[in-house]
Amino acid sequence: MRAVIVRSFGGPEVLEVARIPVPRPGPGQVLVRVAAATVNPVDIQTRSGALTAAGLLPRRDTVGLGWDVAGSVDALGPGVTGLRRGDPVIGLCDRLPLPSKTQAEYAVLDADAIAAVPAGTDPVAAATLPLGGLTAAQALDIADTRPGDTLLVTGAAGAVGGYTVQLAALAGARVIAVAGTGDEELVRDLGAEHFVPRTADLPAAVRRLVPGGVHAAVDAASVGTPALDAVRGGGSLVSVLGDAPPPLRGIRVANVWIRADGPRLAALAAAGLRPRVADVMPLDEVAEAHRRLAAGGLRGRLVLVP
Repeated sequence: MRAVIVRSFGGPEVLEVARIPVPRPGPGQVLVRVAAATVNPVDIQTRSGALTAAGLLPRRDTVGLGWDVAGSVDALGPGVTGLRRGDPVIGLCDRLPLPSKTQAEYAVLDADAIAAVPAGTDPVAAATLPLGGLTAAQALDIADTRPGDTLLVTGAAGAVGGYTVQLAALAGARVIAVAGTGDEELVRDLGAEHFVPRTADLPAAVRRLVPGGVHAAVDAASVGTPALDAVRGGGSLVSVLGDAPPPLRGIRVANVWIRADGPRLAALAAAGLRPRVADVMPLDEVAEAHRRLAAGGLRGRLVLVP
């Protein structure tokens, strides 16, 4: 099969679409025939060596790329029940040190990391959900907002931010979205009650809308201290990309570390969330996909198809 791998770290030129054997599912695992897989910032961090420098990814001769996947069940490992060959599924591969992952023609995932989806589901759209949707859902779990609470979401037009806005609004939170000026209509359509341009003085703009500050913030754009300053004392801030600010004024500060969760993913797939696809590209153009993602300005995810 073809799979995206790196043998050395560096720029997009180190990406290789190699021919390697089709992996076999072990106990409790599922072999998925890949129909679509997204390109995420974590793929850039893997390719560049940033994750290895941070101690998160051990050095290996070959490292596979890809976290999200949509496709169909091709084979079941021992002990797996409830799925059949040909079932359409989506899933998240949250393990880092693997020789091949989801940007490939086939991928092995743990059975509890995938969710069945209805027949006829568009795999390109579905592939955008696992990493972004689960990160948003788990960030909101940590933020612990209640219906009627005010929630600040930075990077609200991005993949994670957009799902965060939708899920928070569905749960009854009053969302203040921070994004570029051209994205106001989008984030309001996703469920935001208020909009703040990312160029604004964030704490001042938020406190004009909510005297005293918001109950919580999900910082999907790594704004850091300005987002913290917009939170009321004793509130909470969840950082998506790491480097969370210090917990001043009794604010609970935490990072969200994404984990695969098949049952939660199934619930997200059934929630009617709005997927956002920036473009669809063949697997062989993965290096160009990395360049486009690094350049910024995308609205939605780039999706690779084998």
